[in-house]
Amino acid sequence: MRNRLLVLTAVTACALAVTACALAACDIGPGSSSAGPHVVVQTIGDTTVVRTLSGSVWEGEATLVPEISIGELDGPDELLFGWIRSIAVDADHNVFAFDDQAQEVRVFDSAGQYVETLGRRGEGPGEFSRAEAIATLPDGRLVVRDPGNSGLEVFVPGTTETERWRYDVGGLYSVTPLLTDASGRTFLHTRDLSADGFVMHVIVFGPDGTQIDTLPEPSTTYEPPEVTAQQGPSSVGYYVPFSPELHWTVHPSGHFLSGLSTDYRIDLVRDDGVLRIERAADPVPVSDEERARQRESLVQRMQAFDPDWTWNGPPIPDHKPFFHDIVAGRDGRIWVRVPTEARAVENPDHDPEDPSSTPMLWREPVRYDVFEADGSYLGAVSTPAGFAASPDPVFDGDHVWAVTRDDLGVERVVRFRIVVGG
Repeated sequence: MRNRLLVLTAVTACALAVTACALAACDIGPGSSSAGPHVVVQTIGDTTVVRTLSGSVWEGEATLVPEISIGELDGPDELLFGWIRSIAVDADHNVFAFDDQAQEVRVFDSAGQYVETLGRRGEGPGEFSRAEAIATLPDGRLVVRDPGNSGLEVFVPGTTETERWRYDVGGLYSVTPLLTDASGRTFLHTRDLSADGFVMHVIVFGPDGTQIDTLPEPSTTYEPPEVTAQQGPSSVGYYVPFSPELHWTVHPSGHFLSGLSTDYRIDLVRDDGVLRIERAADPVPVSDEERARQRESLVQRMQAFDPDWTWNGPPIPDHKPFFHDIVAGRDGRIWVRVPTEARAVENPDHDPEDPSSTPMLWREPVRYDVFEADGSYLGAVSTPAGFAASPDPVFDGDHVWAVTRDDLGVERVVRFRIVVGG
């Protein structure tokens, strides 16, 4: 295991080298005086490009070692989860787990001990109608997105204080996470119906619940290819499997972090311009078996709608997109979930009478590339079996909190420690 102080020293050295080269093209590689990855930094207008050609600061792969586990197959009610749809962690490492089935948030201290339950079904103060996602503010308050009650429910843990910040739901029930930044702002992804269809935007709330801005969501002119079917006035469409998509989130700095997965390129918009993070990487190929199964599954779904349907879209790509998701850590690090080679496993819930149900499921081991906020590539992190990429894990320094699911389907919230070279 690499000494943590040495890792931090390497990160600092790389950050200083990047800063020194910010005004011109610069090659930071093994042949230079700076140790670490082979990096090229170039400034183009107001965009600073940090491209890692090879190597990493950690100089090895990191793994996750479990330290604390919350949740049981059988035990007290507070440890029995139905569906953990969202998790959050505060500055003191207290853990908040929102159970969608129970429509309540369970609070645990940094050692994993149960503290209290926040919320319940209802329409009154501190109650949820159809809550979806949670996030913490820097002062320790918990924010819960509840479109069923057309508001954000705000709790002060350890007290009976609650507040509801109203907003226009716009007809949106969403699987997107609720996002906050280091300044105490909350970013709510929502939509409005216009003459041209739904318009997606982001409502920004100040720390006191005032709506201080409405921003267009990050967008691109790229449109993922689809297959479609029409039956009278009704239609259905699905994206072609393994097509690139635009992914975005909000960085703790309060700026948008986004990337189109056609390339390994991620932009962090800052006050002084754009930081573009790139990494030289080969896309993960799609095996013939996986491609055939994905096509067969999609054809079955389409023919359930239109029995005479035949494939009318572009072929399934022969490689996967460069990344699946972008998540910002509480400490400002950028975690990029990258594709891996999938394996086929039996579907325990397979229903032969359901055309959309498949006897086999394709599972990809979850893996992340980790970058500092200055674009320095720290390295890759592999995750253990059962680690779930959804809901979004919480990343903070040397620790990761994530939902895990075992072979019996039991959900837990686990705190992991990042170990480099372990």
